[in-house]
Amino acid sequence: MEPTELKALLDRCRQGDTLAWEAFVRQFQRRIYSIACGYAANAEDARDFAQDIFVRLYETRGRWAPADGFTAWMVRVARNVCLDELRRRKARPPAHDVQADEMLDLADGGPTPEVALGVARDRQIVWRALSLMGRLCRDAARTGRDHQVTVQQGQAGAGPAGAGARELRRRRTAGMRGP
Repeated sequence: MEPTELKALLDRCRQGDTLAWEAFVRQFQRRIYSIACGYAANAEDARDFAQDIFVRLYETRGRWAPADGFTAWMVRVARNVCLDELRRRKARPPAHDVQADEMLDLADGGPTPEVALGVARDRQIVWRALSLMGRLCRDAARTGRDHQVTVQQGQAGAGPAGAGARELRRRRTAGMRGP
């Protein structure tokens, strides 16, 4: 295309002439598609990239470069659109359907949420009971040598957890266990 023809075509496109836009697309579609093919993994992606390039060009037609540097500018825009699309796809890859037989491998082998919640509650109860006990009782409950305290007794404050230090010493010297 001659530079004067290109300048006239670009001016008509800038003014919003739809016939000029169609002529513009026909004139540059092979070049845009070949640029897109250089960045795309397959023909379908290349067509999508080319369409995105033409959309970007149409949206920015009021800011197009002058006719003498237009082709180089258009190639740069095409390249940038392709790179933007590749970055977007890398950051947010398209979702793929997972076959039903592949979903069996996705199951977590750990405990169910209900079991994990029960374990966490039991752990919290034990720690609360241990925090209510004195140092001697806590050491004894951890080792299990001197006496045994159930979780329910620890919650209720009964038994050694409620007993004073003298009572614990008396029981230990007498060889008694807690209730």
